[in-house]
Amino acid sequence: MKPMSHYEVPAEFWHLVVNDEALEDKALKGKAGKDKIQCDLCPRFCHLSDGQRGLCFVRERRQDQLILNSYGRSSGFCIDPIEKKPLYHYYPGSPVLSFGTAGCNLACKFCQNWDISKSRQVNSMASSAQPRQLAEAALQSGCEHIAFTYNDPVIFFEYARDTALACRELGINTVAVTAGYITEQARPAFFEFIDAANIDLKAFNEDFYYRLCGGQLQSVLETIEYVHQETDVWLELTTLLIPGHNDSEAEIRQLAEWVLEHLGPQVPLHFSAFHPDWKMRNVAPTPPATLHRARQLALQTGLQHVYTGNIRDREGGTSYCHHCGQALIVRDAYEIEAWHLDREGACANCGSPLPGFFHGTAGQWGNRRQVLQFNN
Repeated sequence: MKPMSHYEVPAEFWHLVVNDEALEDKALKGKAGKDKIQCDLCPRFCHLSDGQRGLCFVRERRQDQLILNSYGRSSGFCIDPIEKKPLYHYYPGSPVLSFGTAGCNLACKFCQNWDISKSRQVNSMASSAQPRQLAEAALQSGCEHIAFTYNDPVIFFEYARDTALACRELGINTVAVTAGYITEQARPAFFEFIDAANIDLKAFNEDFYYRLCGGQLQSVLETIEYVHQETDVWLELTTLLIPGHNDSEAEIRQLAEWVLEHLGPQVPLHFSAFHPDWKMRNVAPTPPATLHRARQLALQTGLQHVYTGNIRDREGGTSYCHHCGQALIVRDAYEIEAWHLDREGACANCGSPLPGFFHGTAGQWGNRRQVLQFNN
């Protein structure tokens, strides 16, 4: 099946800006006096002349229409463990068909997937599959879920939406791994077709978001609150701790206190280790001790389910009963070594429920990664 060359974006996600003389962002400003199309999907609100792309790379103006030029095209497809997203309370041990496109609507200098998210090359999206193909491939591969990941699914909204609709017809769940940088207007349309999400809360200060990500913290916090309070999406959070930038005890406490106050104690929080990459190769990797300390601080604040990632840490990867302290799901990396939940997803020792979605037994996918190829 030949991939679509582009997809015409519905008018609800863009509008024409007339006589855009006062536009401050010169990088997105064409000839003075020319009308622009404003993309309303994310808080960047890119203003585009004919032939110009937004910062995300995949949303482009062609004459008087905004198009998505990555529809049906991907940087690759593979089957991962669900814990890799990371989601620890959403059908643990199960496989998830994962894919992304190219580009991103943030500009993180520490990006750990920069070869995909920062790509401006067409050949980075050499693989292709239409939404129905993806849903059928998940079903045939024994995957209960499809994850929109590797780069941010917000920017390929239409491709993700159509894939999710095809998945629902076949009983496949959809997972979004996202930075949550999306407008208030677009949030309902995006999250209405998502079953579970891990939102990347990159730091807890606006200066970090401005200097290192080219974004705004407040917009992300509003997205997180929206998902938790206004939807049925299962939510987990991840913060990548970068030495000297967002790993101070004060900031970690503030982040954990915000989660406790606005989301409650049961939303899982993952602290992950940074490794030098993209434009921050001069920063040292995160010491394991930093992750252990962050986890303890968040637990002391009152959060019940806090994890460490990107390091080998059995304690930091284990799910515990918040009531009696029983180890409920013991993990070594992505392998589940022990399972002490009953058939209803409650502690086998005291009967307290573990928040999340669980099968009666642990999934057995483990650490495997299986690449998929589509014949088109």
